Amino acid sequence: CPCVPTQGAMMDNRFATALVIACVLSLISTIYMAASIGTDFWYEYHTLSPAENVSEAGRSVWEEFVSKDADEKTYTDALFRCNGTVGLWRRCITVPKNSHWYSPPATFSFFPPPETDMTTNCISFSLSDQFVEKYIEPGNHNSGTDLNRTYLWRLQFLLPFVSIGLMCFGALIGLCACACRSLYPAIATGVLHFLAGLCTLGLVGCYVAGIELLHRKLPLPEDVRGEFGWSFCLACVSAPLQFMAAALFIWAARTNRKEFTLLKAYRVA
Repeated sequence: CPCVPTQGAMMDNRFATALVIACVLSLISTIYMAASIGTDFWYEYHTLSPAENVSEAGRSVWEEFVSKDADEKTYTDALFRCNGTVGLWRRCITVPKNSHWYSPPATFSFFPPPETDMTTNCISFSLSDQFVEKYIEPGNHNSGTDLNRTYLWRLQFLLPFVSIGLMCFGALIGLCACACRSLYPAIATGVLHFLAGLCTLGLVGCYVAGIELLHRKLPLPEDVRGEFGWSFCLACVSAPLQFMAAALFIWAARTNRKEFTLLKAYRVA
């Protein structure tokens, strides 16, 4: 947050208030963005009865889901059947806690007793997974590259980091404004927050478009309901906060600069 400058005269209280509010909005939006990036509830799938929707080959479903070679169709089908959630970095499914996933007995039975607790297991997307090509027919490598989904997936990975980076760079400029005892650099801070808001808005748009295109290729089963989760909502809230902070930074810097120039001209006259 830029410090309150003197510039030869006491700064108007309204400018100081605008800067304080802008700094608070910037901090909140940064926290929201960091929380949305680090959580796994961007999109959620809810099945009517997850244990019954898993086939008898429950162990193989889990092994395919955690496999590094699992293609998009494989893990998406598992998400449909096991109350899955998807984030920017991880995918998760809900499985019976006490079922024999790793060391089955001689007679394997996936279906747990009614009192069995459920647990959520997650697998992270590797860096190479973030840049992997998406196919026109998910799971079919011979169907050709789907450029729209490929670049939407890559953008939804890159844009949040660009957004946070711009806000951090804006904070550094604010510290420079403190050192220079000038409010004018706050204009640059406002511009950077505006660009960060555009990146966050682009992230939200890319994610929504990517999900819609995926569900056109792999329609949801009749007994599965999909919805955007709270991690996605945090990103949606972060964008307007960044725009409001940008507007306050720019307004305070430009108006204060204009009034100081007029006051200086008046004194010279």
